[in-house]
Amino acid sequence: MPGADFLQLDPAHAPPGGLTAWLTDALRGAVRDHRLTAGDRLPATRVLAEQLGCSRGVVVDAYQRLTDEGLLSGRRGGGTTVRADWLPAPASPAGGARPGTSHVPDPLARRTPHAPTSGTARPADTGRIDLSPGLPDLSAFPRAAWGRAERTALHALPSADLGYGDPRGLPALREALAGWLARTRGLRARPDEILVVNGVSHGLLLLATVLRGHGVTRIGFEDPGSRGAREHVRRWGVDPVPVPVDGDGLDVAALEASGLDAVLVTPAHQFPTGVALAPGRRRALVTWSRVSSPGTPAGLPGRLVVEDDYDAEHRYDRPPVPALRALAPDHVVHLGSVSKSLAPGIRLGWMLAPAPLHQELADARYRTDLASPALPQLALAHFITSGAFDRHLRQVRRRHRVRRDALLAALATHLPHAAVHGVAAGLHLLVTLPGDVDDVALAARAAEAGVTVHPLSSHREGTGPPGLVIGYAAAAPDRLREAVARLAAASRAA
Repeated sequence: MPGADFLQLDPAHAPPGGLTAWLTDALRGAVRDHRLTAGDRLPATRVLAEQLGCSRGVVVDAYQRLTDEGLLSGRRGGGTTVRADWLPAPASPAGGARPGTSHVPDPLARRTPHAPTSGTARPADTGRIDLSPGLPDLSAFPRAAWGRAERTALHALPSADLGYGDPRGLPALREALAGWLARTRGLRARPDEILVVNGVSHGLLLLATVLRGHGVTRIGFEDPGSRGAREHVRRWGVDPVPVPVDGDGLDVAALEASGLDAVLVTPAHQFPTGVALAPGRRRALVTWSRVSSPGTPAGLPGRLVVEDDYDAEHRYDRPPVPALRALAPDHVVHLGSVSKSLAPGIRLGWMLAPAPLHQELADARYRTDLASPALPQLALAHFITSGAFDRHLRQVRRRHRVRRDALLAALATHLPHAAVHGVAAGLHLLVTLPGDVDDVALAARAAEAGVTVHPLSSHREGTGPPGLVIGYAAAAPDRLREAVARLAAASRAA
């Protein structure tokens, strides 16, 4: 299904025959409510038309209408941008204040656990194929573009920024993130509401520290859910309590029955099942968060939803899923990072928390490691504002789609009786197997054959069907086909 990350545009919402008017209204509305601000660049007409699944003429006409109104400005070679001198009417009787200003995500592997098999491959072991979930395609890292961003940042770096920086992150990056999150994730926040962290794992460490200080020692955790995140949270003194996940995502009724006051979810692309939290469940979860229980600790804004925005940028066959925080900013902590979209080694992410927790988290950040390095922050800020980040995401999305399709075709050929889940987005697939299969034993046999995958049961605390969690972003199509052939041989050897 078509859809654009830019402003969460979904043409399914357009009336029949009214696509141009719908797009024009959507862009105008984004400027009025400050998701787009002066100087922001719009996607190229060809790119946006491709994402929306419409003719380029529709986008050209919409841009032209808004240019005629004086809202946009376009010049050859310079792209289309929001004009600085266009003044929208106030969005509300409150005097035109920016929406969302009344309150102040790396999904862990999926990332951290080693495959529970015979060991980790040596770099020289070229016969081994590592299909661990959460591994990005590091060969796709935009070295030239990132190098230009670092040189630009270094050239403009004030001497003062080489000192001990603001623990919340440098203003330039927080400003860039505020605009990018508004455009791509539907999140409206001031730069001073954003906390720069060293990835989602670091954000969870800070949050666990603050929650413990308020007496919160238990948090709901999706089951199945990332074993690595579960182990990290437990190590930081907060006990993860399993809450079932089904085809619609987190079971909110089970969460309500648990008596918990906090829950960690991956609503954009649940790990490891790959489902997006269904609209009804999203509404139910927001409703749950707004009802404080008698035992809710003092100092908290009520019940708390921790949103790990896992794999939100990587989607292929469905419209974008807006961030959950947009529905309840006073009750949702939003976490994201560039670990999967750029590389884990960049060690940069972001955190948006309800106003009562923001300063406590910033203080915990200062006590942890003072601040993130200045140069990578400024480089990422330039990478975002120059449009290089969006271009990179479009390129890797096409690359990942080819690899996903190769994996699907190989599974259909070699494991035709397996059920495949989570194909519309993400960097991994879930393959469920007949009920009598021991997925841990199968993963061990696959490791002996040179293929690393995760057994589904290693990411589950309750009961459920066996399966394999298979990453595909870091392997070329021919390697994926070879890996599945080996997996099939290993399953026949049972």
